[in-house]
Amino acid sequence: MQDRDNYDDVSKVRRFDHPGKGKKRARAVPKGRQVEVHAKSAMEALLADEPRERQFLIEYLHLIQDTYGQISAQHLAALADEMRLSFAEVFETATFYAHFDVVKEGEPDIPPMTVRVCDSLTCCMLGAEPLLASLEKSFPEGVRVVRAPCVGLCDVGPAVEVGHHFVPHATVEKVRHAVSHGDTHPHVPDYIDFDAYRAAGGYKTLQRLRAGELSVDEVLKTLDDGSLRGLGGAGFPTGRKWRSVRGEPGPRLMAVNGDEGEPGTFKDQYYLNTDPHRFLEGTLIGAHVVEAADVYIYIRDEYPIAREILATEIAKLPAGGPNLHLRRGAGAYICGEESSLMESIEGKRGLPRHKPPFPFQVGLFGRPTLINNVETLFWIRDLVEKGAGWWKSHGRNGRTGLRSYSVSGRVKSPGVKLAPAGVTIQELIDEFCGGMGDGHTFTAYLPGGASGGILPAAMNDIPLDFGTLEKYGCFIGSAAVIVLSDQDDVKGAALNLMRFFEDESCGQCTPCRTGTEKAVKLMEREVWDTALLEELSQCMRDASICGLGQAASNPLSCVIKYFPDLFGAPKRAAAG
Repeated sequence: MQDRDNYDDVSKVRRFDHPGKGKKRARAVPKGRQVEVHAKSAMEALLADEPRERQFLIEYLHLIQDTYGQISAQHLAALADEMRLSFAEVFETATFYAHFDVVKEGEPDIPPMTVRVCDSLTCCMLGAEPLLASLEKSFPEGVRVVRAPCVGLCDVGPAVEVGHHFVPHATVEKVRHAVSHGDTHPHVPDYIDFDAYRAAGGYKTLQRLRAGELSVDEVLKTLDDGSLRGLGGAGFPTGRKWRSVRGEPGPRLMAVNGDEGEPGTFKDQYYLNTDPHRFLEGTLIGAHVVEAADVYIYIRDEYPIAREILATEIAKLPAGGPNLHLRRGAGAYICGEESSLMESIEGKRGLPRHKPPFPFQVGLFGRPTLINNVETLFWIRDLVEKGAGWWKSHGRNGRTGLRSYSVSGRVKSPGVKLAPAGVTIQELIDEFCGGMGDGHTFTAYLPGGASGGILPAAMNDIPLDFGTLEKYGCFIGSAAVIVLSDQDDVKGAALNLMRFFEDESCGQCTPCRTGTEKAVKLMEREVWDTALLEELSQCMRDASICGLGQAASNPLSCVIKYFPDLFGAPKRAAAG
């Protein structure tokens, strides 16, 4: 029987007596962080009639950041109150993403102007470090100069972001000019808009599909026959992925991975900034095939031009198709991993999910979800219209199809190079990039971005395509090719890449979180303990949850394996 003497008849909440102190007093104020009246009013005005759903949390954090230039503790408390979320949920999300400037209580305000200097590999090869040092001395207290990971402008490095305006081939003078003139907004270039795209025959394939003149089975057969693979890095057969999603019970969703954060990669940005409707038509074809009523297009925060173009052009699309939702990343490389991307779209930290289940089974908001990369969808229209034979007519060295190679580094003409799949690095440099830069001798290259490994120039005859590089401990990934010369430090390049992975690790699993940190410390030593580094690399490959930790050590392992002349010291002796 309950001891009713210790219960209040009205509240039914038990009151415990404290020996010698009498009964516990009620709180003078409610438990938890209190919302200031002015902050609550400001948040209500800022959100207005927008829905208070968790999936919009990151969008609203961007709104606060864009409005105030920072996010205070009171902003977070007011937003949590408006969205009926705990303060902890909002705080952990805001602090997970690098582009949210969260000011904790007692900390000074963020300066009104932020200058971000890219310190990824290609920009560092082209002078980012001395530029950063000079800029840090060049501005008064109202300007903040910080390091930034790859911003997708590797072909015009060193790159600097002033607000949301990018300065290519940056110098101190160019950056000072942008700051002094308040040049902080993205400059939208000329591109193929809706009217121009329609006038050139655009959207006819989509219309035929919706009218029943072109069947879903015909589209899928073309994708299968053409052997189109995902061009975001994984290379999964596109037709098989679409069939897998169609085989799951509805309702189904679609998500587009435009979080192109791999250092050295910028092809998706190029296509979005020049021919957005070819991508949009491919997206709408995919949504029709899998019967997705909603499509979520996730674009990294470093691509403000692409977001602005897409927002403008999506508004011009005729009614009747799926709902297209633009989602804005917030500076987290891990969100390029498909399950992290879904978490971010849902308004959460971008932590990778355990698999299975896979996204085609249980994806966005718990529904079967088709996830494709931007470039994969860009080629759908051409492939369906011109046929599988057209796509397979391209290729070299026994490979088929086309590849968009993002080439940067010590070549005369860097940029996005549309070339036959399977070209070698030597063919790519000589035929598509105008050769090596003046005064530079080809010594090494990255065939697949930061995580794709590093190979010596002597291995210049390997076809650059899916399945051709794995036996060398490398992979093509998103076809980000960085060319190094005799003026570059290969060990320094590997260290730069490992620092990137250390910074971008989501921290969820120990092998990646601690492994990247430990690797950086070991690689900063003048003499590398190669045996210990190889042991650490194997642990990261075997035990990390997602591809970031599993592939982070590829450049390190390649340098040890293919550049033995860099290691004069013997390997670590066995214990005892």
